[in-house]
Amino acid sequence: MEMPTSPLIDRSLPALAKGYTWLPGLLRDRPDGVTRTRVMGKPALVVRGPEAVRFFYDEDNVRRDGALPEPVLSTLFGHDAVHTLDGGAHRARKELFLPLLHPDRIAGLVEHVTAAWDEAVREWSEAGQTVLFDAASVVLTRGVCRWAGVPLDEGTPEDLRNLARDLVAMVDGFATAGPRHWRARRARSRQEQRFVRLVDDVRSGRVAAPDGSVLAAVCEHREADGELLHPHTAAVELLNVIRPTVAVCWFVAYTAHALHLQPNQRERLRGGDTAYTAAFVHEVRRFYPFVPFLGGLALRDLSWRDVSVPAGAMVLLDVFGQNHDEKLWGDPYVFRPERFLEHPVERDELIPQGGGEPRTGHRCPGEGLAIGLLEALALRLADLECTVPDQDLRISLRRIPARVRSGFAVRDVRVPSARTLTTV
Repeated sequence: MEMPTSPLIDRSLPALAKGYTWLPGLLRDRPDGVTRTRVMGKPALVVRGPEAVRFFYDEDNVRRDGALPEPVLSTLFGHDAVHTLDGGAHRARKELFLPLLHPDRIAGLVEHVTAAWDEAVREWSEAGQTVLFDAASVVLTRGVCRWAGVPLDEGTPEDLRNLARDLVAMVDGFATAGPRHWRARRARSRQEQRFVRLVDDVRSGRVAAPDGSVLAAVCEHREADGELLHPHTAAVELLNVIRPTVAVCWFVAYTAHALHLQPNQRERLRGGDTAYTAAFVHEVRRFYPFVPFLGGLALRDLSWRDVSVPAGAMVLLDVFGQNHDEKLWGDPYVFRPERFLEHPVERDELIPQGGGEPRTGHRCPGEGLAIGLLEALALRLADLECTVPDQDLRISLRRIPARVRSGFAVRDVRVPSARTLTTV
């Protein structure tokens, strides 16, 4: 049925106030998973469901160019990032990231990160208390920089922690108007300047990029017109490999949270069943909040299930709502990895990092990297011997991005067995 044409109330402030529950609330009484609203002064079409995912990612329907607001570009993605492109320009830029999908590249990243993790566990065993969210961000920063060919040799441990802190800040502050947002802006500016210098140094020969590395690929990549990436754009895209990898620290803390609340999961993972490990990781990504929704602009007058919006209107895909849709998952607010053994995951059903085709569309090409890392780190967390002190383990759905409030602190960490240290 066509929605009413009377002016719609702008819902920008409720979006900030309600966080992850905003779009699910709007769709609560819409069995077809579609409604209209207004946000940031524009009419908006809100959609959910596997068919809606395909509608949203169809380039004849929705474009990304101009869709991302300036605060998001200046914190999370960076200006002129691949996320802002469409059509041939997007596909040409996407070629830079496609090699990351190869299993050998994923295995290489996992090897670097797990080696960094095993080094860090020895340090944690000597510390009084370790906050896993923060500690994992440093581990991931060290591992992904080694893998990507980004030099760390001249830096101090504090330099590494500062880089990790800035990478986390870019993610942590994109969806708020408060101090977190301004920390994110400063962090992006600081690291973009640093990576521009690195790109210039590689291109001038002052720094050697390892053959086949991400750093070399970014510095050598040419746009559809045959021109090298502008140094600033190259820095942005290099950060768009490193930053989302470090953001896996959110899921590391979530994994620890799940294992703490359901100790039986720890034993299942220790059993060595690779299919169950994969199912567990899918369930962590489905159950815990990360991306609330995705947005684009209507390329033309659009209608989805008889609900229409004009060209230029916003189209919002309810990611959190879909990952918790009772019609898809049955018992969506129960943490139950077995669901992915009973029903193989479908591409456009589970969308914690977007939907569609990663090789040609806007689905995150780093999703395979994140899954590979989580599978390896979930096994290590299952084997980690430690004490979990009393702390605030709540996760607020009003905060975007949500996170375990305490960061998940542990103490009395014991160096794990040799079996764990050889598990990848």
